[in-house]
Amino acid sequence: MFGNGFFIDPSRCIGCQACVGACAECESHRGHSMIHVDYVDRASSIATVPTVCMHCENPTCAQVCPADAIRQDEDGVVHSSLKPRCVACSNCVLACPFGVPNVLVQIEQMMKCDLCFDRTSVGKKPMCATVCPSQALSYVPPEEIARTRRETPVNTFVFGRQTVRTMNFMMAPTGLDRIEVDVVDYMWEVGG
Repeated sequence: MFGNGFFIDPSRCIGCQACVGACAECESHRGHSMIHVDYVDRASSIATVPTVCMHCENPTCAQVCPADAIRQDEDGVVHSSLKPRCVACSNCVLACPFGVPNVLVQIEQMMKCDLCFDRTSVGKKPMCATVCPSQALSYVPPEEIARTRRETPVNTFVFGRQTVRTMNFMMAPTGLDRIEVDVVDYMWEVGG
């Protein structure tokens, strides 16, 4: 179904938040944005990065859902919870290594990026990728990325002892075949 891939290039993000506004316009999101822009290291930089669902091959969010409300389709897209089943327990929020799911308290449901399934399933680009002025978010054929970018698309992430493979790609410096994330690198030093 998908000839295109979704590519995230943090080095191109300018923090404009156009993706956040466009995401809220996606018909299936009911006016809520499923993407957010984070500061990489606010204390020492203005660098930002868009955070979207990476659509894990074995989604932890679905594995920890006690109500079996989170489903992955045959194309690998991990969808928001099924409203009649979701109990808004937030297990998915705590389990996601990328910090993506969001429980909307007012409707008691977990919602997250579904790659604008209503659009991509009919050959259109996700809303965020249509408005990103710097192409930090791209929905293009993999060959185009190979031809136009010097960075390498990576979809293997290591969180401690857990290796996660994803449908979406993060652009990384050439030569990397995976991105290793250690939470200790992001903790403040306490004491002296």
